[in-house]
Amino acid sequence: MSELGNRLREARLAKGLSLEDLQTITKIQKRYLVGIEEGNYSGMPGNFYVRAFIKQYAESLGLNPDEIFETYKNEIPASYNEELPQKLSRVKTHKKISQGHSKIYDVLPKILIAVFVISIASVIYYFYASKVGHDPNEQVSSENEPVKYVKSENLENAKEDEKEKPSSKDNEKVEDQTKEEEKEQTSTQNVPTQELAVVTSSGRKTTYSLTNADKFIVKVVSRGESWINIRNGKGKSFYSGTLKAGETDRYTADLTGESEAFIVVGRTLDTDIYVNDQKLEYQINPAEKVRQDITIQFVPKNE
Repeated sequence: MSELGNRLREARLAKGLSLEDLQTITKIQKRYLVGIEEGNYSGMPGNFYVRAFIKQYAESLGLNPDEIFETYKNEIPASYNEELPQKLSRVKTHKKISQGHSKIYDVLPKILIAVFVISIASVIYYFYASKVGHDPNEQVSSENEPVKYVKSENLENAKEDEKEKPSSKDNEKVEDQTKEEEKEQTSTQNVPTQELAVVTSSGRKTTYSLTNADKFIVKVVSRGESWINIRNGKGKSFYSGTLKAGETDRYTADLTGESEAFIVVGRTLDTDIYVNDQKLEYQINPAEKVRQDITIQFVPKNE
């Protein structure tokens, strides 16, 4: 047994928890918990899951995962990003910078020449336009003067009055349009909005009711790292795994055909739940209960 495994095992026993109890709390399979305590990670999916399982194991016992990772960093496998050689990264970065500068130096003279030519052309056009537009010797021949027409004021006023008088057809169109707008406003006002309300709340469990909705779409978004389990009232699992910001940070489940959904959130501080794009407000303070069990009872709008 490794030093890390021995410390975690002692902390678990000090809280009076068995491996089965810890499996229920963390939702990590028992064989993975045994592997962590024995320091045997060969049976786990990869280094990322090893680190995630150790972090969740420590948090469930009230231990600081950052202190655990720092103290036992020689025993915990590193993630892929930490294993990359720094020298290779520096060589690639230097090469990209050199290539980028070289391309800029090749194109810069051409850009400067184009700007210079455009500036010269603009100056020439400006002086030419000014000279033509303000020539003092320019004279207008009387022969080229346009014929002037004198309009009758009475005739113009009569035409304007005819334009301003709306026809009977125009009045009918306006009335029909007004009636349609009133119908649309009335129908919009009569459409009930969905309601997501708290039914019961006890311990770490909260039950909500979803009414006045014709669909049941649940979206879970993680702003850090959260373990999520989504299933229906019959025990069918829609999702079970870890959501992590910057990687797979969200999951959406269409539960319209279900009457009930159960959502287990392993870390509510970093997790947002949306029901039909409406954010669910935790009834229990996430700072007090990191893990919470959410139940949503769906009553379709037509029932």
